Amino acid sequence: MSVLVLVRHGESQWNLENRFTGWIDVPLSEKGVQEARSAGEKVKREGLRFDKAYTSVLQRAQRTLDIMLEVLGQMDIPVEKDQALNERHYGDLQGLNKAETAKKFGDHQVKLWRRSYDVAPPGGESLKDTAARVLPYFETKILADVQKGLNVLVSAHGNSLRAIVMQLDKLTKEQVLELNLGTGVPILYAFDEKKGIASKKELA
Repeated sequence: MSVLVLVRHGESQWNLENRFTGWIDVPLSEKGVQEARSAGEKVKREGLRFDKAYTSVLQRAQRTLDIMLEVLGQMDIPVEKDQALNERHYGDLQGLNKAETAKKFGDHQVKLWRRSYDVAPPGGESLKDTAARVLPYFETKILADVQKGLNVLVSAHGNSLRAIVMQLDKLTKEQVLELNLGTGVPILYAFDEKKGIASKKELA
């Protein structure tokens, strides 16, 4: 059996400030650093040894991964960084406070940009667009490694991981809109010999 662990980065400075972040390269907050450390401890309790890790090109995901690998004592494993795993691009909304944006454009419009499957904010990506970027990379790289029997750790972002979970859990586009992934909460998938998912659990 092989395992795939997905983790959304710890809280970022702009998560804390309630801003649309997207591809802006903001650091972890102090709480985010603690969440990353806690994520590492949770994975450590499972006694897993990873063969490879994947992350985005954004520092909040990379730092989360670094902290986790340090806690695990596994900083020697190969790490691949690719913008295919970046957060959804929020276009013209990037850097704006979410509450102020709702006042400016209206609650309904902002909810549509944030929570619909295929409506993109101005100059940005919808969740459908994000999935179209993330999933080919996931299938050819990450899932391919898992299906070869490797244990893989992925540190990425709320929406890039939602796209991956949507595929693994066979969620509809309506179901994925209700999917919320907490910062620093690892999700462990175990795969059987037939390359199917044997089990899934959040590491609380």
